[in-house]
Amino acid sequence: MTQTVEVNESGWRLDLYLVHHFPQYSRMMIRKAIQSGLVQIDGRGGKAAYRLKPGQCVTLTPPEVPREAPQAENIPLDILYEDTDLIVVNKPAGMVVHPSRGHWSGTLVSALAWHFEGQLSSVRGPCRPGIVHRLDRDTSGAILVAKNDMVHGKLATLFQEKRVRKEYFAIAWGSPNLDRDMIDQPIGPHAKHHEKMAILKNDPDAKAAQTFYEVIERFRGVTTIRTLPKTGRTHQIRLHLAYIGCPVLCDMLYGRQSQITLAEMEGKSPSGKPLLTRQALHAHRLAFEHPLTGQTLEIVAPIPEDLRQTLKVIESNRR
Repeated sequence: MTQTVEVNESGWRLDLYLVHHFPQYSRMMIRKAIQSGLVQIDGRGGKAAYRLKPGQCVTLTPPEVPREAPQAENIPLDILYEDTDLIVVNKPAGMVVHPSRGHWSGTLVSALAWHFEGQLSSVRGPCRPGIVHRLDRDTSGAILVAKNDMVHGKLATLFQEKRVRKEYFAIAWGSPNLDRDMIDQPIGPHAKHHEKMAILKNDPDAKAAQTFYEVIERFRGVTTIRTLPKTGRTHQIRLHLAYIGCPVLCDMLYGRQSQITLAEMEGKSPSGKPLLTRQALHAHRLAFEHPLTGQTLEIVAPIPEDLRQTLKVIESNRR
């Protein structure tokens, strides 16, 4: 698929130009297509932020699109709350929310399709029935699901108006300078690593992002932290905590390593069976006004066993 850049499109970013002309693809899919070499400008590759010139020919090789609908799978779900309009699920670490390249099965959507067939909203298309927001694969905790389109729309509005209180529990390396603070740093895609996000202070295309944090307890080299994100950018909490020098424990993307052993937590050389093999981040609490009844709901997802065991070791060895 080829488009010629018009005079009035001079200076447009490559990714925004492609989203404009090929609206069937999301901006994230377009970015991945650019990074995968599926986009050429006059026969050459380019970056998402490249500024186009009139007369240039932009060619897009159609990227792989998600399948029309996920296959229902009988995967157990931990339901924290359910009524006739919405559900709150306690998502385990390691579960992808919706199908994507390399993750067609074992998703939360597949589990929802099995347990709630025909009872979920369709606002976000057949690949994401009921999904109002998302969590990273290795982040556990509470996630909100809509049962019909009207409630989905109202819940989406609550998120947009920042009327959903999201509280996360994190175990992080290091120790913040302050007991509590607001991290206010804009976020955008990393220039070189497509799987990462970055703090982009002077990029007009970066999105505003704010995360309030509060120290729960300080240990030797490790801190437990409560975070309340005011916005919902990709990897926001992980990136913001890394920005203040306190990356989430076992977050390979923004921290030091992808897993840690009991020996390491005891201050010894790495050896033995891993104690924790995923980022120590958990969506602990959701509080919001029910979109139909007006009732204030506060749903708590208990701290999962792997994080509780890690915390016990920290309390015993890093006071």
